[in-house]
Amino acid sequence: MAKTSNKSANKVDKVVGRNIRVHRLVKGMTQEGLGEKLGVTFQQIQKYEKGTNRVGSGRLYQIAALLEVPVTAFFEGGDTHAAPRSASPFDLLADPVSLRMVQAFSEIADQKTRRAVLALVESMNSSRP
Repeated sequence: MAKTSNKSANKVDKVVGRNIRVHRLVKGMTQEGLGEKLGVTFQQIQKYEKGTNRVGSGRLYQIAALLEVPVTAFFEGGDTHAAPRSASPFDLLADPVSLRMVQAFSEIADQKTRRAVLALVESMNSSRP
């Protein structure tokens, strides 16, 4: 019986890629910077992050070490049956501007100010009820 191999990327590869991007952005590292440390091009990092190319287990371990996260962090939010893709907070954090907003917001210590900022941002979105 012939052995078949499916090497094309799948939904899990996309989740892993998205989470690599989130953790890279949290570290303030560029795709080029991560690529240099891994000995690959930034284009390869792009392909990993988009889920176009699969990340091998050894490479995933290297990335986790460089980003100082456990390997399991790359699989968080991977339950695609639980909620629509747009509902994942990891998708939100994959956007650099959203990540900066969350980081800046988390530095606001005063709860009254935090609520005021939230109310302001929500009022700017006309599609919210």
